[in-house]
Amino acid sequence: MASVMEDPTLERQFKGHKDVVTCADFSPNHKQLASGSCDKNLMIWNLAPKSRAFRFVGHTDVVTGVHFSPRGSLVASSSRDQTVRLWTTGIKGESTVFKAHTASVRSVHFSSDGQRLVTASDDKSVKVWGVERKKFLYSLNRHTNWVRCARFSPDGRLVASGGDDRTVRLWDTAARQCINIFTDYGGSATFVDFNASGTCIASSSTDGTLKIWDIRTNKLIQHYKVHSAGVNCFSFHPSGNYMITASSDSTVKILDLLEGRLIYTLHGHKGPVLTVAFSREGDLFASGGADSQVLMWKTNFDSMNYRDLLSRHSKRVTPDPPPHLTDIYPRSSHQHHAQNGTIEINPIVADTQSGDPQVVEVGRVFFSTTDVRGHDNVTPSYRDQPSSGPAQTRTHYRREEGGEHEIGFAHGTTTSLEERSGVPSNLTRTLENIVQQLDILTQTVAVLEERLTLTEDKLRMCLDNQTLSLRQSHQAHQSDEEREVEGPSV
Repeated sequence: MASVMEDPTLERQFKGHKDVVTCADFSPNHKQLASGSCDKNLMIWNLAPKSRAFRFVGHTDVVTGVHFSPRGSLVASSSRDQTVRLWTTGIKGESTVFKAHTASVRSVHFSSDGQRLVTASDDKSVKVWGVERKKFLYSLNRHTNWVRCARFSPDGRLVASGGDDRTVRLWDTAARQCINIFTDYGGSATFVDFNASGTCIASSSTDGTLKIWDIRTNKLIQHYKVHSAGVNCFSFHPSGNYMITASSDSTVKILDLLEGRLIYTLHGHKGPVLTVAFSREGDLFASGGADSQVLMWKTNFDSMNYRDLLSRHSKRVTPDPPPHLTDIYPRSSHQHHAQNGTIEINPIVADTQSGDPQVVEVGRVFFSTTDVRGHDNVTPSYRDQPSSGPAQTRTHYRREEGGEHEIGFAHGTTTSLEERSGVPSNLTRTLENIVQQLDILTQTVAVLEERLTLTEDKLRMCLDNQTLSLRQSHQAHQSDEEREVEGPSV
């Protein structure tokens, strides 16, 4: 008996970005959705109805990538401003800045244990960072052009990366070596990722294709050509049975990987779709694009009876549940084109200009660390921000304007604040002095904390050296005693 698949439905529209939406990710706790944009801001949307969203201000150029840590307490964002920021997800929105690369950073991704970050950049390198100590660990340097994306495998032992040199590379994180390279591409590799079991990698390309490789056999097992323009992003369903793709042809498409066919084409965005992401449970997915909005969809198609799903795939090579990508028959490479039977979904998308929901603006640099050479280079909280002159003051303000609530630090004089809030100028100056003193305290604490870390490292190094010296001295003493016992040679 055939199963009935329910069509995906548009659940919500998130409107608050002021430019192209470039990236998105769901939190592990299923309560938030993060998105980045060409408006230089990171947005965190609460999925609960009528909840306010948060706008995290700090990057000075396009936000290119975003990823929640496995526990959800941190959000990492990459930017064209050559930095990566680690944000706390609380209302303070404090961030740590990694001076990560010498060119635009295209993507950022946490390892499954939350201990490492991998970044990809236009400086042709892939870099791995330690999260807890906020330190550069090592570089992976074999790409010959811009690297657009890098992702950890589920077990953290591998990294996949792809870019404008039209290659996808597989790296061993222990040996820090490239162990495989896939070159069968007609365009730049725009996005790469592992399936949930870590046995396959998929990559999308500017030539409109999407390819899936079995990394155990190095075989191309699926090749899709279902879009009429470049594929910018994709996301595996947690089950491994489905995939969603985002394309410059203004559509989102859903693939059934077990049957190897296109099943849905979703319309809703006006202009190119640049990002898609399934939630951790797979019941929701998000899409964002050139129309500056984030759409959240309810999956529905994965809610069919699982026993029925297994019966539909009884001819698989490996009948043991659960089904996974490498059990597709036939196992030789095969190409899939769009079919006439594809279901087209055209949801009603309301006006995309008016803001919804209300937005709280936050953003403060806690401290800045780690230059591109991997040395800790601590910069007090606000020094990495441009200065407009010696007379500049820092003002803390809150304004309510058209239903939007903004909290943050701004550069300016007391006049604009007095006009905005009606607060007497003498009180304003007092508040400014307090805020400046708090700034100084924050900077001092950050510097002291980092100096303490450096001191610990130096002490550990000294102890290691002392231990080594004692061991060598002990060995030398033993050798002398042995020579004395043996006596002079005849």
